[in-house]
Order: sequence, then structure tokens, then C-alpha cells
Amino acid sequence: QVQLVESGGGLVQPGGSLRLSCVLSGNMFSPYTMSWHRQAPGKGRLFVAAVRNDGSTTYSDSVKGRFFISRDDANKTTHLQMNSLKPDDTAVYYCRAYYYGGIGAERSYWGQGTQVTVSS
Repeated sequence: QVQLVESGGGLVQPGGSLRLSCVLSGNMFSPYTMSWHRQAPGKGRLFVAAVRNDGSTTYSDSVKGRFFISRDDANKTTHLQMNSLKPDDTAVYYCRAYYYGGIGAERSYWGQGTQVTVSS
């Protein structure tokens, strides 16, 4: 069974930085697309960034140029470096592992989330 555990959230002032980490427990890591999503109070869960197994990345427009996603296959870990943080970045951040291997071979796993609060 795959489990994801996030860490690195906390309280930071506007303009500050945080680095989130997500560790996957399970047999495989490299086939998964790893992504981060966030959910602000009273809002839906939104896509933030993704890194595929070939290393290519995608970002939402709201974080492009400020957030950077990376993966470390050897340690089954993905990171989200968040810079120039704004109050609007306040949310619970969730890690996701996604794999599509054809019909009937789709897998999606979520972590429990880590709180990020940007406030002075």
C-alpha cells in the first residue's frame, strides 16, 4: 500500500520561503507523476505544480516563477520550494502520486496535507 507523508508547513511572513517535502512509502516511486495541490478555507482543492517521471514540470499561473517542484527518485521524495510567499498562498498543501498504466491500471494516492500560513 502506498502512503504519502508531507512535512515542512508552518507560519511564514509575506515574502518569505518554505520548502515542503513529501515522502512515498511503497515499492515504486519513479513511475509516478508527483504533484502538489492546495485547499484554502472554504475553497476547492486546486492544482499547484507537478513533476513527471521524465523530470518535466508544470505550474499553475498563480505560482509560476515563485514555486519550484523537484523529485528525488532515490529517496522517493518530492519537494516544493515556495518563495516570495503571499497571504493568498495560505492553504493546506497536499501531495499526490499518480500513475496511469492503461485501462484498469490507474492509481492515485494523496497525503494527509500540511498547513501553510502566510501572515505578518
